[in-house]
Amino acid sequence: MNTTEEKTIGQLVADDYRTAQVFRNHKIDFCCKGNRTIQEVAEKNNLSVDLIYREIDEIQRQGAAENIDFKALPLDLLADYIEKKHHRYAEEKIPVLKQYLNKLEKVHGTTHPELYKINYLFTASSGELAMHMKKEELVLFPYIRKMVKAEQQRLTLDDPHFGLVKNPIRAMMQEHDNEGERFRQIEGLSNDYTPPVDACNTYKVTFALLKEFQDDLHFHIHLENNLLFPGAIELEKALKA
Repeated sequence: MNTTEEKTIGQLVADDYRTAQVFRNHKIDFCCKGNRTIQEVAEKNNLSVDLIYREIDEIQRQGAAENIDFKALPLDLLADYIEKKHHRYAEEKIPVLKQYLNKLEKVHGTTHPELYKINYLFTASSGELAMHMKKEELVLFPYIRKMVKAEQQRLTLDDPHFGLVKNPIRAMMQEHDNEGERFRQIEGLSNDYTPPVDACNTYKVTFALLKEFQDDLHFHIHLENNLLFPGAIELEKALKA
């Protein structure tokens, strides 16, 4: 069994999603760049390896997580969860955030010009995310559900138009990387979502909601990159064996 030191960040969060908070606290990307070890990230970012290990150990000593064991979910149910929880969240919050950011740009853009770039980046991200989620909902997730059904009922699975499942997965992961980079820029421009001293209530609410949106997106991407996608690739291999 791999130890904490040997596991990648993505594997650690997959094993116990509560560890994601440790990585968030240290600004470590556990979703798009979850294929690195703690040692690698710590050396690159001048962080204390021992401190991170201690914080992970403290979380793991708190007992079993009371929420969903995502690693144990069948792939079709995991796809359902992602669609109903994270896709729906994004669809609900995007129009709210766009309205808030447009208002902030008009009212505070002169004194805080970074708001123009933040609004531009979020608008670009929201458009790409909308198309990304539809591709998953209309193409990738239905195929994953078909594979699960084929395994359960010992059915023959027709080859999809995209060839192997790793092909759309590769495209989805590249799009995840793109949105991760956009939000890293938003995070930097907003000073880690810290409102300026002259911020009004709308300003404060907008930055808080942006941070919440980023946190949700990170966990959304983690569930796909580190659990759903690898599971789908392995299931397809088993079905074709």
